Amino acid sequence: MATANVGAGKIGPNAILQLLPVLEAEGGRALRDRMLAAAGLTAPPSDAGMMDEAPAAAMHQALRRELPDRAPELARAAGLATGDYILAHRIPKPAQALLRRLPVPVAAWLLARAIAQHSWTFAGSGRFEVLSTRPLAFRILDNPVVRGEHADHAICDWHCAVFERLFTTLVHPDYAVRETACCATGAPACVFEITRR
Repeated sequence: MATANVGAGKIGPNAILQLLPVLEAEGGRALRDRMLAAAGLTAPPSDAGMMDEAPAAAMHQALRRELPDRAPELARAAGLATGDYILAHRIPKPAQALLRRLPVPVAAWLLARAIAQHSWTFAGSGRFEVLSTRPLAFRILDNPVVRGEHADHAICDWHCAVFERLFTTLVHPDYAVRETACCATGAPACVFEITRR
């Protein structure tokens, strides 16, 4: 199940908006404002509609560059908050209730399908695909959030946390998400496996 870049070059503003309070809690307004400046922004983006993916990518990359030891935890906190936002504002409550009542494999498949249909909100100009359903695995080819970065390990902690929050809340609390390949390490795609613990 592949999804074309419907929002090519655009990404959901929560890629930044949910990171800002995490940054402020970590280092005050000074850190938050420094990361906004690194993203080329003078103020937070609007929460209405989509935004250009470049500032979001620049902020995540600046976080990893400037706070390498703290970046995974901070990106994870922002990803969990993004998942919470999606649950509160983007997935209708009746759909959430239905997913929680369905058998786990069916709920996981339906949630994966919904994520694929809305992948442009977090994959931007990258190409999102559901690779398999057993085990459940996603990939983002040419992931804009890590585009141009080089690392010796997977660095998509924000994406992992978003997926984890959605699956543990809507499908089963024992789900875990692990990035098994990352564009930043030279892989052709960032690959995320969603499995039961």
